[in-house]
Formats: sequence, C-alpha cells, structure tokens
Amino acid sequence: MFSALSPLLRIPALSGLTQKALLKMDAETAHGATITALRLGLAPEQTRADGAELRTNLCGLDLNNPVGMAAGFDKNAEVARPLAQMGFGMVEIGTVTPRPQVGNPKPRLFRIPSAHGVINRMGFNNEGHQAAFERLKGLRVPAALGVNIGANKDSEDFIADYVIGVQKFADLADYLTANISSPNTPGLRNLQADEALRRLLGEILATRAKARTRVPVFLKIAPDLDEAALDVIAKVVLATDLDGLIVSNTTVTRDAVAGLDNADETGGLSGKPLFDLSTQKLAQMRQRVGDLPIIGVGGIHSPQSALAKFEAGANAIQLYSAMVFGGLELLDTIKRGLVAAVRAEAKTNIAELVGSKTADWAAGKARL
Repeated sequence: MFSALSPLLRIPALSGLTQKALLKMDAETAHGATITALRLGLAPEQTRADGAELRTNLCGLDLNNPVGMAAGFDKNAEVARPLAQMGFGMVEIGTVTPRPQVGNPKPRLFRIPSAHGVINRMGFNNEGHQAAFERLKGLRVPAALGVNIGANKDSEDFIADYVIGVQKFADLADYLTANISSPNTPGLRNLQADEALRRLLGEILATRAKARTRVPVFLKIAPDLDEAALDVIAKVVLATDLDGLIVSNTTVTRDAVAGLDNADETGGLSGKPLFDLSTQKLAQMRQRVGDLPIIGVGGIHSPQSALAKFEAGANAIQLYSAMVFGGLELLDTIKRGLVAAVRAEAKTNIAELVGSKTADWAAGKARL
C-alpha cells in the first residue's frame, strides 16, 4: 500500500518510477507495480548487521531485531523474502482467506496527507490460501515469517475459516495471526466478544495442537474496544495457551483527523493519527495480561514513537502506513534510534525497556 500512496517512497532503483509515475496511476495499480519491482529484486538489501541491543526472543522465535512489516502490504505472499532482506526482523503476509476474494469496490484506499494518515476499506482482497501456500512452500525467508489468516466475507462460519487457515499454514509459518479486528468485513469484529472468542480460540488452538510443530499463534485486536471489552478479552485469552496479542488494527474513529480531506471515507484509519489510541490500548492490555507477548502496531512514525510502543508494553513492533510518508529508510532510522535509546538508558537490550511507562500510557498521561 505505501508505494501506491506516497511520492516519498525512496527506493534508489525505483525513485524515478515512484516520483514520476506512481502518482499518475491508480493507487492499487501503483501498489502492484511496486510489488513487482520488489519481486524482481530492485529494493535495497540491508548491508550491516543489526546491533546486539535489538536481538529479541518472541515466543521462542529468535529475531535479529523486533521491527516487523505488518500484514496488509504483502497480501499474497509475493515479496516476503525481499522485505526480510531489507532488514525487517519479521514479515507478516496476508490477510489471506480460504477462498480468493476481490474485496470491496474501488476506490477503497485514501490518503490524509496533512495528518500522515491512511483510510482503507480493502475488504480482505487476496488470492486465497492456496496461492499464498504455493509461494511460501520451500521459501527461505531470513526473518520470522508470519501468516495473517482471516475469513471470507460470505462464509457461513467465520470460525471454520480460521481453523482452515491454521490447518493450511501451521507447518509452514513461523507464527500465525488470527485477524478478527478488521472493520471492513461486516460482523468480523463480533468475534472479539466473550462466547465467540472462546469458541474461536478453542477451535484454533485445538487445531494447532494437531500440527507437526507448535506454531505460535497471535490474536490481532481492534483499538476501538472499551476497557470492559479489554477485560473480557484478557480473561478469555489468559484461560488458553494463546501465545500473544497484536495491538492494534485500524480504527473507525475519526477524532484525530476530523475535518481533513478524505476523513469521512468509510474504513479503517491507520498511520500517525492512530498512534495515541493504539498505544493506550496496548498499555491497558499489558496491565491485564501480565507477561504475555504483545506486538505493538499503529501509528509508529519515528524512533521516538517506536520507543514509546516498547515503553508502553510491546515486546516487538510492526510498521506499515508510516512508510507511506517516511519512505523505506524509516526502517533503518527506527532501528538506529532504538539502539541509541537502549544505550542512553545504560541498558544492553531493548527488552529491558519494555513496560517502563505502561502506567502512564494506560492512564492517558503519556504523549509524544
């Protein structure tokens, strides 16, 4: 998505295409062009090893660094290896559904440039499980490979679709994410409610137990949940052997962008305007789930905002929309900033900063 949206995407081999041509294309056409370019090896590769300060163990996965590419960019598992070679510590493909689906009608992707925000209502457009499976089968990815699974819009049983996803990818992925928090599939967020969530996690984890390997499973939740809903999720999750949470998906609220161009478009808001809300929800979940691993997502746009996610309680983070406006070099900038922050605190590893300001973020007292 970021390539489709941004004139500031700076890949040296693609700079002419990006700045001169992408803005003249339909956004999704431009995105497809960039996926093709990445697949052809035109993205820069990381040239220096990550600092020891960033080495992270997440649910048994040894990461060179705790900065990942979030789901949504590589929906069809076309460029997992090039993204890893750029320096991401983990790469999450998808969301993939059992059957291919075209998603919602176009246009369905909108920039809010003045706020560095993005609204999308893509609707899980993807080529389906089998296409992703064939691309990933036997692929060597020099980072943790996540597969984000979802449900087809017209499925008679959403939960059954997640079970099929676990069956398909449990022995191939380094971790799985059950995405039940997209606002663009009607009824999907209802799976975050008590009984539905109990059934979902019960069936997903029972299916995982039958796989050859015990793949870590994460649950991705919305930032629009109130504290009572967070209580319910935490209670349900802690009664299972779920491996972790991803906080959070996009928001349907518009307070942070009210009155700006495209702010009234239907869909999920991501990017910088999501940062405060998603980080507060992250901290509030950290208070509820103890040491359960959490991946922090939402609005990271600088080294300072990345550090704040860890301080709020994240064990790892993921980027996406901010790279629309910050370019691919934002990844290296953030990693260097995190190393500097660890050293400034006289620590040896980023893990030592996790949760250091959880209480302030949870109470809404912390801001960048």
